[in-house]
Amino acid sequence: MTRITSEGFGKGCEKVIILAHGAGAPMDSPFMTMLAQSLAGEGIESLRFEFPYMAQRRADGRKRPPNRQPVLLDAFREQVAGVRAELGDGCEVWIGGKSMGGRMASILASESPELVSGVVCFGYPFHPPGKPDKWRTEHFASLSPPTAIIQGSRDPFGKQLEVQARAPLPGNIRLCWLEGGDHDFRPLARQPQTQPDLIVQAARYAGEFMLQASG
Repeated sequence: MTRITSEGFGKGCEKVIILAHGAGAPMDSPFMTMLAQSLAGEGIESLRFEFPYMAQRRADGRKRPPNRQPVLLDAFREQVAGVRAELGDGCEVWIGGKSMGGRMASILASESPELVSGVVCFGYPFHPPGKPDKWRTEHFASLSPPTAIIQGSRDPFGKQLEVQARAPLPGNIRLCWLEGGDHDFRPLARQPQTQPDLIVQAARYAGEFMLQASG
């Protein structure tokens, strides 16, 4: 299994998003599966893929750390090129992902903006948990495509109060907050919403943003 596509993925798609997984969970994790299904409910087709280290883990069952950033970016670039060749020029190609996958999408878009229509990050790792001094946003200044970051308000990789206390993000980057959500969009126990509810809300935010960005 090298990729997973939504049911409507293929020729004739108006827009598609290529989704990369986070550092520790594969492309068919419950989160990624629910996200892809929720995006499809918003009319957004998707393709999920795995970085080389995760594909090796699937093959032999041995856990590995993520590849170095250049390898991750090359793997992402290869997926973008393949989707563009497969679907043609009439389809908007967006990129994004969960946590590390979303960060790699944003870095790729900052380096090669001509490759993509925009970026959607789900649970962006603004900093390692407990290390708010190690901010991972240096490339945002050169990130020109429309970008949405959909974040749980209590995500330990970047809580709402922490992010809002920093300098404002560039105007092309929109922050969408999921009240009470953690890094996996799990809400507080006292909230009426469930994790699937917040994932559906995240997909709705993504769909609205992508529609607006398309003009």
